[in-house]
Amino acid sequence: MTIMSSQFQPVLDRIMAEIDRTPGRGRSADYIPALAARDPRRFGMAVAELDGTVYGVGEWRQPFSTQSITKVFTLALDLAREGDELWEHVGREPSGNPFNSLVQLEYENGIPRNPFINAGALVVTDRLHTRTGDAAGELLSFLRAESGNPDLGFDEEVAASETAHGDRNAALAHFMASYGNVDNEVPVLLDQYFRQCSIAASCADLALATGFLARHGIRADGGRLLSRSQAKQVNAVMLTCGTYDAAGDFAYRVGLPGKSGVGGGIIAVVPGRCTLCVWSPGLDERGNSVAGVAALDRFTTLTGLSVF
Repeated sequence: MTIMSSQFQPVLDRIMAEIDRTPGRGRSADYIPALAARDPRRFGMAVAELDGTVYGVGEWRQPFSTQSITKVFTLALDLAREGDELWEHVGREPSGNPFNSLVQLEYENGIPRNPFINAGALVVTDRLHTRTGDAAGELLSFLRAESGNPDLGFDEEVAASETAHGDRNAALAHFMASYGNVDNEVPVLLDQYFRQCSIAASCADLALATGFLARHGIRADGGRLLSRSQAKQVNAVMLTCGTYDAAGDFAYRVGLPGKSGVGGGIIAVVPGRCTLCVWSPGLDERGNSVAGVAALDRFTTLTGLSVF
């Protein structure tokens, strides 16, 4: 079955009704105090077509903490500037370890496995900062432009909370710096990284902002950010590495390139067709939204839209 665009809203309504009946929703991220109090049963979902038409359900216009979802956008922004040279500093393989693990860095000479674990995202942010002078600001400007929402901004409470509890990320950055894989001073890099992760946006904002990956690298204004090949590369890394060490299960259930964040959001891409964002703060043991994964699973099942 191939669904018509006009049928997206009924599908979302059906998913919302099914999610409402789901008893277990996981737990909100408790290692970032500013996120710990979020109600795990909150839910929103949006679908954006290539022309910017958006369908939504639940709290789809409620801003939430984007967290690791932003790693997709910093990857695209840096890849657009330096191309394949980036891949000399970060790999493209699933890690098989938790997103904040230090285990692999030592025997892989300070080269992180992929851009979506914390170590890899730190490298990408570092390289973008070197090229722009303000990686977090560049990211925010991009998200505002692509979403059409000039009010997007940093959540200073979340940024401060992450800074106060960021010892593991500091350890990762210092360790990679010892191998020469970090250009900027570590405190500068950490400030950029924590601000990047603190951006608050809604499902509608993020579904729209992700549209360039469904349009094969073309931005909302018609300009090209990535080549068609680079957009394919970003989507491929999302599919294999975007949901921490549960990427295989996500591909099995959902069948789309996706990227999750511990704020409870997940973005997903149907190349050539649409983009999605779902939000529910309750996480499973691997850091992915329980209701979010279930909702995307139902979406691809009900619509027949998948990369497989």
